[in-house]
Amino acid sequence: MTPTIREIEDADVPAVIALWHAAGVARPWNDPATDIAFARRGEHGTVLVAEVEGRVLASAMAGEDGHRGWLYYVAVAPEQQSSGLGRRMVEAAEAWLASRGVWKVQLLVRRENAGVLGFYDHLGYRDTNSVCLQKVIAET
Repeated sequence: MTPTIREIEDADVPAVIALWHAAGVARPWNDPATDIAFARRGEHGTVLVAEVEGRVLASAMAGEDGHRGWLYYVAVAPEQQSSGLGRRMVEAAEAWLASRGVWKVQLLVRRENAGVLGFYDHLGYRDTNSVCLQKVIAET
């Protein structure tokens, strides 16, 4: 059955959080519920889900910062990985960003995650040879 890709709804949040844990994209230092709420709070971000028969099978968070787009939490249920659903989620997130005038998309992948690096390479994403720095300026 073909999944429906749409924006997240309130009722989807627990399923999306469970998906993120099952797919291994959740991290202990990031509260998934807070990240979802933050992405949904305005017009600059969203969380897309792929649903089949009421079950959330994949997600992609997309946002734009006024200069470029970003992808986060691209996740596919483990039993659906390698089915093309990840590609469809990335394409849907890219389309969401493009519809807002975004022309460049970036994402972060941990270097040790070779399988995911290969997935994004296959989709045309390239290493920018940049260093990502961060500083926590407020506790969530």
